[in-house]
Amino acid sequence: MSTDPDTIAFYQTRAPHYVLKFGQAHSYQLDPFLDQLPVGGRVLELGCGGGQDAARIAARGFAVDATDATPAMVAKANERWGVGARVMAFEELDAEAAYDGVWAHASLLHCPRAALPDVLARIHRALRPGGWHFASYKLGDQEARDTLGRFYNFPAADWLAAQYSAIPGWEIVDTRHYMAGGFDNVERDWIDLIVRKA
Repeated sequence: MSTDPDTIAFYQTRAPHYVLKFGQAHSYQLDPFLDQLPVGGRVLELGCGGGQDAARIAARGFAVDATDATPAMVAKANERWGVGARVMAFEELDAEAAYDGVWAHASLLHCPRAALPDVLARIHRALRPGGWHFASYKLGDQEARDTLGRFYNFPAADWLAAQYSAIPGWEIVDTRHYMAGGFDNVERDWIDLIVRKA
């Protein structure tokens, strides 16, 4: 299981507040990621939240498949942006060579470490040859919950890189380390990964 019930329950309850704080502007990493994809390509978003990134993907002319494991978030995304978001947990992804890009901004960080290899394999399988994947994680040294009760995998950078590199034909093209806050207002070390399927 790659979805923690308590974390889903948190987002289900706090969706309006979360969207109010983070659902106004799209992620600054999004446009550079989309620039690498074929014009009009198909993009899967894992963890669409309030839908602002999905809306930007669609505005850029891509076919977006926005998904989130939290029904309240899907409702918010569709209510505000009309992006056709649907409920799907990470482990329910079963597409094959269907997407040119898989965008997972601040979502896979909630996936338990034991489940992450399977989820990454599903993402790899869902990508077309030459497809791109973006993910961001909060770094750390052990799985834990934040002060709001949300589950995080808090991986070390080298452990995380090893999980991606274990999948044949998947290359980490770029990484970026930085400090940033979150809904809990705690500054943490983050990492962005940009990965390409051969």
